[in-house]
Amino acid sequence: MATGTQKFKAFVSEPMGDKDVTAVDGINDELGLKLATKGFDKAYILLGQFLLLKKDHAVFQRWLKGAYGASPSQAQRCASCLTDWCYAFL
Repeated sequence: MATGTQKFKAFVSEPMGDKDVTAVDGINDELGLKLATKGFDKAYILLGQFLLLKKDHAVFQRWLKGAYGASPSQAQRCASCLTDWCYAFL
């Protein structure tokens, strides 16, 4: 499920390496700060949580909204971004 945002395209076009969590589409500075304060400061750590939740969009989105106050749009964009990255690199 590709989206047209520049941030999405940039993230899924290359290995994530050591990118900050805010590089993931759907994660703005405010949400990124909330995630970082709980240890999710890097994109690969957020990907790890996504994988632990078995790449289940609904479960991951509920987790992101419930634990960190992400909006439905942010949660959906983040899950889609991580899914497309997985398709490209895993």
